[in-house]
Amino acid sequence: MSEWLMAHPEVRTIRVAACDLNGQARGKRIPTRFAGKVEEDGTRFPFSVLNLDIWGEDIENSPLVFDSGDPDGVLKPTERGFIPMPWLEAPTALLPLWMYHEDGRPFDGDPRHALSRIVKRYAERGLTPVVATELEFYLIDDSGRTLRVPPSPRTGKRRSGADTLALRALDAFDAFFTDLYDACEAMDIPADTAISEAGLGQFEINLMHQPDALKAADDTWLFKILVRGLARKHGFAASFMAKPYEDYAGNGMHTHFSILDKDGNNIFDDGGPKGSDELHHAVAGCLKAIPGSGLLFAPHGNSYDRLVPDAHAPTGICWAYENRTAAIRVPGGSPAARRIEHRVAGGDINPYLMLATVLGAALNGLEDAAEPPAPITGNAYDLDLEQMPGTWGEAIDAFEASSEIKRIFPEELINNLTLTKRQELRFYEELSAQERIDLYLDTV
Repeated sequence: MSEWLMAHPEVRTIRVAACDLNGQARGKRIPTRFAGKVEEDGTRFPFSVLNLDIWGEDIENSPLVFDSGDPDGVLKPTERGFIPMPWLEAPTALLPLWMYHEDGRPFDGDPRHALSRIVKRYAERGLTPVVATELEFYLIDDSGRTLRVPPSPRTGKRRSGADTLALRALDAFDAFFTDLYDACEAMDIPADTAISEAGLGQFEINLMHQPDALKAADDTWLFKILVRGLARKHGFAASFMAKPYEDYAGNGMHTHFSILDKDGNNIFDDGGPKGSDELHHAVAGCLKAIPGSGLLFAPHGNSYDRLVPDAHAPTGICWAYENRTAAIRVPGGSPAARRIEHRVAGGDINPYLMLATVLGAALNGLEDAAEPPAPITGNAYDLDLEQMPGTWGEAIDAFEASSEIKRIFPEELINNLTLTKRQELRFYEELSAQERIDLYLDTV
């Protein structure tokens, strides 16, 4: 049994789980006395389990199901090891897993392996991406027919409107945020600054930069699970869905990244505000991949309600210095900290696929020594720019056909995700507006 479990004898059960293509945790509950066997030998469940639709149903015509006899994969622990699950009443631990074939080969349909492939491509060039994510979410009272901001546990009152960067908005839910930061520390999630955002009951928490993209994705995935679970423990909901309210800003998930060479130098730093040639190559790669990767940044039906003009989400494919209307922003500040901010993704993404897309596209640009167009100035919404896919169907088609995506992801994952999203699109079109909200509020 692991040292962590031996140091936490109060833990009576564990969960073992892997991340599916929709970012859902799929796994099992196991008594603690059998934990050693899972640590040593792993566990098994079907390959198809990492390729279910958002309802948890098999994908019709998937080669992983009946055509192949629905065989098992082997699930092995990731480097993370056991972590607590503070949102549950009973002391419980989670062991994150990823999937392999019987002969030890990584399963190409596993999103964590997809990101690992990109990290290895960087390593082969002597490069290390340094990554941070910013996560927006809403706290929501979903106990009635209409979604509302929860009443403050301190005052019993509800916020009547948005209140950007307001301390009183944070203080109103101080007990929740205190528990959240304590839980992040226990789970080794590097949660940094929290702010109130532009939506009704909307907040953002930044996770710190780190030179380990796999851990950054793990942290983001686990943070989303934690926030949703802990909110329920406090008597309300938390949601990362892209657009829970028609009249308020959607939830984004911005990614900041720089790249270190083998000596630890930031290759984007040229000593000034412009940034190096390598920064421009990476920007060009990110821009070129956006049409085909829209599905990774906006993976669900509700995602496209966020990607509309003048709603704090980018719609045109462009880049700029210090401009939050652009899809790709180069922030100001010290040249040594020069970085790229990728602003397209919604809060409803799978963090492994999203980071693989962003970092893979940047690496494509570096490998090609690609040059971006001139950076824009002013309001991107007012410019005549190439637009991202405007509908879910268009994004699915563009993803399947994209040559840039084929450089980033293995063929099996592309096929699996395409089949999944086409099935979801078909069923989604039959849902009422309320059913669509109910579908995504707690899941993504």
